[in-house]
Formats: sequence, C-alpha cells, structure tokens
Amino acid sequence: MLKPPALRPGDRIGIVAPAGPADEQALRAGAEALRALSYDVVFGDSVFARDGYFAGSAEARARDVVAMFERDDVDAILCARGGYGSNYLLPALEKIDLRAHAKPFIGYSDITTLLTRFVDRGLVCFHGPMVAPDFSRGTADLQSLQAALSGEGISLEFASRSAVCTIVTGAAAGKLYGGCLSLLVASLGTPYEIQTQDTILFMEDVNVWPYQLDRMLRQLQLAGKFDGVRAIVFGEMLNCGNAECSPSTRETVERIVGVLGIPVAYGLPSGHVSGTNLTLPLGVQADVEVTADSVRISCAPATNKR
Repeated sequence: MLKPPALRPGDRIGIVAPAGPADEQALRAGAEALRALSYDVVFGDSVFARDGYFAGSAEARARDVVAMFERDDVDAILCARGGYGSNYLLPALEKIDLRAHAKPFIGYSDITTLLTRFVDRGLVCFHGPMVAPDFSRGTADLQSLQAALSGEGISLEFASRSAVCTIVTGAAAGKLYGGCLSLLVASLGTPYEIQTQDTILFMEDVNVWPYQLDRMLRQLQLAGKFDGVRAIVFGEMLNCGNAECSPSTRETVERIVGVLGIPVAYGLPSGHVSGTNLTLPLGVQADVEVTADSVRISCAPATNKR
C-alpha cells in the first residue's frame, strides 16, 4: 500500500464535492474550523454548484477531484459531504496517477465508493469527518484525525459497557477496509467491485431497517465477500430500526455474520454517528482483539512523516 505524506500545520486542504450539494453556510463554517486548526483551505470549482441532487455535473465534479490530486500546492483532499453521485466519477478518476500524486483523501457515506476504489488501487485513504456535516458542527474527533494524518498509529479501546460491544470474541490481523454498507453492496457486479480478502471489514450505515440490513449482508455473503475476511467491525448503525423492531439490528448482525467463525464487534463511531466521528485509516494493517470485556483496534501508521 502507498502511504501519502503526513499532513502538517500550515498545509493546504482542498475541498471537493464528489456527490451531493452541501449547504454553503455549513461549508464555510467547516472551512473556518479547519483554518482554526492551522490548515489553509481551498475550494474546488464546483463545490458550491447544484445540479438536482448532485453538486454540479459529473464532469465538473470529476475535474475537481483530479485537479486536487494533481495540484502541487494542495496537500490533502477533504470531501464536503456525501449524498449520492460518487459512482459517476469512477471512470474519469482512473486516470489519476496515485503514485505520482499520493495525498490524504478523506470522507465517508457516498464517498465510500471512491475510498474503496483508491484503496483497491493501492492508496491508503481515510474514512473520517467531512466539512459540512462534521467540521461545521464540531463533531470531528480531532485526536484520531490528527493521529491518522500525522504519521502516528491509531489505538482505540472500548469497554464492553460502552456503545461498542462484543458479538463474537477473538483476535485477528488484516488490512482495514470498508465503509458505508449500502455503497459496498452497490459495487457488486461492477468493474469496481470491493476486494475484501484478508481484511478487517468495517461496515456502517444510516436509516436502514433490519430487513434491509439483512438483505445487504446476505447479498455480500452470497457474493463471497465474507470469504477470507479476518474480522468484522460494525459502525454505530445510526437510526437503523428502533426498539420495537424484531429482530433488532444487532440480532440481524448476529444471525448473519455471528456464525462466520471470526471476531465481530458492533458500534464503532465512524461515519454516520450520533456523537463525535472517528477517523479510520483504510488500507493499513490493523489488529483487532474482541473480548467479553473490551474491543481493541490498533492501526499501523497511515502516512509517511515528512
């Protein structure tokens, strides 16, 4: 895996909108929060555009992402928000020479489409907070973000009494990979199909009911995408069902992946979350230990110090 250079105070972050349009006030507030962290900020040309439920045309959105990778004066790329539409960009983004222009690329939700493709092409990426939904509201977990981007390793530990809980105990090591479950499933049958062999597979989503979760997990299972997976970690699964659902979201997870014979944890707050949003470096080697008392995840450094 190709690790991008570490991000330092004073470096410039390019903001792009590969998917849906974001509220301009939230974008500018998020940019000010980044400046308060001692980063310079530059907006892509189409960030404030709107074309129905897209942030401008597919061509304009793709040009922005390509340009931010190729600009020598941009040190990292941060997505404005998710929404829908990143899949339109995939063919155009194949021309990016990731080895010549490696830099941190950060996002979640619909951006999963780009994260997994870049990781499959060999570039370490970051499942983490975005400008409008997180930095504008102060919900980005800065400790994990800055550790991931500065060349440090990340170590996370959660007690069993926390929101992160144990489903199947065990220990495993593999490449951290994944993102929003709906987008992982949407890749199946395309030239950009996710590659899950030998991974610690992270999956999260928002506003899906247990039967929808069941359908997506079952589709991954039938497609062989759990074969060779070393461990599975679920996100918070925000607003996925309610107390009256039977079976519950967690019971659905237990029934489908709890029988795979690998460690399984549930509740890691990265992506769609109710509180602060952790950054996970995708593509790096990670160790997972799930016990009756705790869940531990340790990730190798994701960037090269400069």
